[in-house]
Amino acid sequence: MIYDFVMSLLGVLLILYVISFTLYLVRVFKGPTIPDRVLAIDSLGYDLAAFMVILSVYLRSPLIAVCALSLSLWIFVLDIYVAKYLEAREMGD
Repeated sequence: MIYDFVMSLLGVLLILYVISFTLYLVRVFKGPTIPDRVLAIDSLGYDLAAFMVILSVYLRSPLIAVCALSLSLWIFVLDIYVAKYLEAREMGD
């Protein structure tokens, strides 16, 4: 009973994530400024990581959750480099 409810809820969440991915992609391609595009890419990445965690629960595959963790860490590093670039206009080491 509860398993069926959780699986149907995960199905609804997957649809909502696909809709949000579409909206993020529109912002990435039509963003008026570079910070808007960076924020859209950042949000897209974190939502993709959350989507992968939900997918790992849905498919019962813990390996996908590990990939989501590494993806979120890469997105964090990307945020630091982009922030550093926007502040100083140069890429660091």
